[in-house]
Amino acid sequence: MNLYAIVLGTIVVTLLGVSLARLGKVKTKADYLVAGRSLPAFVLVFTLLSSWIGSGSLLGGAENAYKHGFAALWQGGGGWAGLALIYFIAPRARKFAQFTIPDLLESRYNQTARVLGVIAVLFTYTAITSYQFIGGGDILHLIFPQVTAVHGAYILAAFVIVFTAIAGMGSVAYMDVVIGMLATGTMIAALPVLIHTAGGWSNVKATLPATHFQALGDLSFVQALELFLPTCLLMLGNQSMYQKFFSAKSEKDATRATVGWIIGTVILETVIVAIAVVGSAIFRTGEVAARPREILAYSAIHAFTSTPLVTLLGALLVGAIFAKVVSTANNYLFSPATNLVNDIFVRYLRPEASNSKILLVSRVMVVALGCWALIQALRITSVLKMSLYAYTIYSAALTPVILAAFFWKRATAKAAVASIAAGTAVTVGWDFVTPHMPPAIAARDAILPALLASLICLFVVSLFTKPPTTSQLAPFEG
Repeated sequence: MNLYAIVLGTIVVTLLGVSLARLGKVKTKADYLVAGRSLPAFVLVFTLLSSWIGSGSLLGGAENAYKHGFAALWQGGGGWAGLALIYFIAPRARKFAQFTIPDLLESRYNQTARVLGVIAVLFTYTAITSYQFIGGGDILHLIFPQVTAVHGAYILAAFVIVFTAIAGMGSVAYMDVVIGMLATGTMIAALPVLIHTAGGWSNVKATLPATHFQALGDLSFVQALELFLPTCLLMLGNQSMYQKFFSAKSEKDATRATVGWIIGTVILETVIVAIAVVGSAIFRTGEVAARPREILAYSAIHAFTSTPLVTLLGALLVGAIFAKVVSTANNYLFSPATNLVNDIFVRYLRPEASNSKILLVSRVMVVALGCWALIQALRITSVLKMSLYAYTIYSAALTPVILAAFFWKRATAKAAVASIAAGTAVTVGWDFVTPHMPPAIAARDAILPALLASLICLFVVSLFTKPPTTSQLAPFEG
């Protein structure tokens, strides 16, 4: 296990070095929150890729693939569909050039929409951060059995909080370049080695159920849709993504980065599912069968042992998975901290605050939200379930009104408020009301009813209220 410890230690030191190197460049609010709007397309590609593919894919998606095979790609496919539409949103988002999604909501709608947006982001992003802590804790436990998964989560949380607080968006983005390159290279190299270890592709197919290689597998179409929609809609409204676009050097850089992001996401998510499927053919029983979310890291440790070079590849794969978890945790912890600072502290409490005061409060918020995310992490039983819950809150509450801001001139402020409130309320309350509903409805995920409620409020209230003014629409026109 010494090799794995060396690889992880090297990664930690490298990431710390990158983070500290950016510290001296952080002097203003814009430097901390949006990297001084200076990120080129190359950096944007990797920070977008690293922030999107984290424990939701590496643990939740892998768990899904272990159980259902390639049908797990319905979850990733939702993100791909969202990415195709984001190509047209990216330049508009950079042109708007604010700091957060609630900035956008107030500019297009009103202050109430801003506040409700902050609440939805806080619930969603701390939930996403929480299962990154679980993922990192699992990996540390696999490498160091004397460290429990819970203690590992504490260690990962402390690590992420410190890294995120140091230098803000600039630190996060440039660490993501290192992490993205490492993860992309090692995962692509690891897949053929793992297939060979499993006895070849024909043996993998012979070992697993035939449904593992079918489009829907053993899922119904509605179940597939319940995986597809939350991911697609989270992608379309993802504040972390918009903050990256706000950080771009130019509209052209934002558009170019989206192309690279699409290519990288399709490749990496397909490779992740394939590694999990092949790993499931090798390890059908034992510890990982009880905790299938660990299949990627477990395979890297136990299947890459034939030669020293292969063992090194396995160690690098574990390190890449760990680094991706760290990257996603950084991004989703940093994003809601910017909301509390920009949308509450600066907007309502201390509009005249100096840059040094804003930077101090920003770092305090990172620590506070990191602790809240850790508390949530200690209550998680399923990463897949938690990820879909988090995606659904955001998908139903915010994505419809964000898209309407750019593409539907008739959307009104009152409709946006009603839409955000309805989407959040249905998602949070769904598990409380389903026990009193018919079994056919109770078995459904919250995404469909929550999204329906949100859309009905958005369209109906818009049609019965006064249209927005020309000045409200101007920043969002292409």
